[in-house]
Amino acid sequence: MAASYRGGPVEPEDTLSVGEVSRRTGVPVSALHFYERRGLIVSTRTAGNQRRYARHMLRRISLIVVAKRLGVPLAELSEVFAAVPISRAPTTGEWRRLSREWKERLEERRRTIERLERDLAGCIGCGCLSLKACALLNPDDVLGERGAGPVRFDAEVAGAPVAAPGEIRPGQDSTSGGRAAF
Repeated sequence: MAASYRGGPVEPEDTLSVGEVSRRTGVPVSALHFYERRGLIVSTRTAGNQRRYARHMLRRISLIVVAKRLGVPLAELSEVFAAVPISRAPTTGEWRRLSREWKERLEERRRTIERLERDLAGCIGCGCLSLKACALLNPDDVLGERGAGPVRFDAEVAGAPVAAPGEIRPGQDSTSGGRAAF
């Protein structure tokens, strides 16, 4: 069994200083303080007002590191972390529930990335009109009237492809300007 910084065996109940957590996770102390202010991690204080982190915070911090690498916003991570307690080490079942929820979110993110990858060389409805496809799918930037940003891409992500101007799709009528009639 490995020795703790105090020289004895390492136990799950051991607490770690902010410096030890930083060294163990590779996360700067300032970032640990930031995550704590955001409610993603929690520490206790010693009589000398020094932060101490429970060992189970290492897992949370490691997940934060991975999430950052994947571009997952901290607000989304905070929502996911709400499924597990912060004041004690989560049980295996609690981690499984978190894992299922996060898996659904990550799968949606993967589908969005795949859609972007597929549509990158085509018209996304942003109004740039720089591609030949834009002249067909967004002539004179008519999609600009339907919203800001990549209108076609955003609609497809939401599961409602935007029809080309003048195109009538099943479930639409000719008076809706190509948009679904509600």
